[in-house]
Amino acid sequence: MLTIKEISNKKVWQDFIEKKYVGFSPFFQSWNWGEVQKKVNTTIERLGIYENEKLIGIVSATFISAKRGKYVHLRHGPLFIEYKKEYIDFLLSYLEERAKKTGFSFIRLSPLIPSEKGSEIFSKKKFRDAQIHRMDAEVCWILPLDISEEEILKNMRKSHRYLIKKSLSSGVRIERTQNLNKIKLFLPLYKKLAHKKHFVAHGGVSEEFEVFVKNNQAELFLAYFENKVISGALIDFVDGMAIYRHSASDDLYRHIPAMYLLQWEVIKEAKRRKMKAYNFWGIAPDDNPRHPWKGVSLFKTGFGGEKREFMHGKDYVLSWKYWLIYALERITKLRKGY
Repeated sequence: MLTIKEISNKKVWQDFIEKKYVGFSPFFQSWNWGEVQKKVNTTIERLGIYENEKLIGIVSATFISAKRGKYVHLRHGPLFIEYKKEYIDFLLSYLEERAKKTGFSFIRLSPLIPSEKGSEIFSKKKFRDAQIHRMDAEVCWILPLDISEEEILKNMRKSHRYLIKKSLSSGVRIERTQNLNKIKLFLPLYKKLAHKKHFVAHGGVSEEFEVFVKNNQAELFLAYFENKVISGALIDFVDGMAIYRHSASDDLYRHIPAMYLLQWEVIKEAKRRKMKAYNFWGIAPDDNPRHPWKGVSLFKTGFGGEKREFMHGKDYVLSWKYWLIYALERITKLRKGY
């Protein structure tokens, strides 16, 4: 017998994740990411799926009310001990009943499972491929950290090793900090980059830093040149994985390769924390030569590692209003070259 109950105990939640997902974190299903969502006034529900009173799955469901429409987002979820179609169908039936009562037009989900497995489970006619780019690191670059620093350096692209040394010889200094006030040094760089690259800056960066630092799960890395912050990156350390969450550099100092040295310091800190891997987050898929992430992908892959690819997000359609959102997202996706 399958049942669903809300989970309010952090230990129960994290114990479930740590039994199966340590070393590759489903970041947006972590307890602390849910706390970030609460801080930015987003409605979430943490649900447990039980079979004969045994916890077999969890999902943090975010209820989004955006200008383009209302939907339920299961970001990096749901999580199951074993993915079975009957479990998915049961969860969706529960959420569908909830969503329709409150005018939500679809459910978006993106579990970190292989595409082949996803094709088996998400085969109903109501499922459609989400018309958004792979923003949740469905195609990502992973650097295993079970080798020495010397081996990591050896496996890097030659140009990356050179630029790390050049950054050092140029007098760049890297600061690691958990001081909440220091985020004010990073945000102007980040907002300036968003304006230049024509993307919407993520909201809640300060809140993310605050929540994860409280649990010693985040550090802000700042690169100084001549006593000025010219680059920065917010790194989270969750469930055995370091995650490259947000970064930016001052374009006026693009001749100073500070971000290469900064990333090397992140790698060393991740090893010190005994992380199993460093997730550089999203890279461009191989089949799109004009993808906007081509440049940043070249940067990330140069540190060595391997590509991981997961099922693209699926939308479970509940209302005709979904097709208005579908059209808007598809136009935006094509216009931006994703």
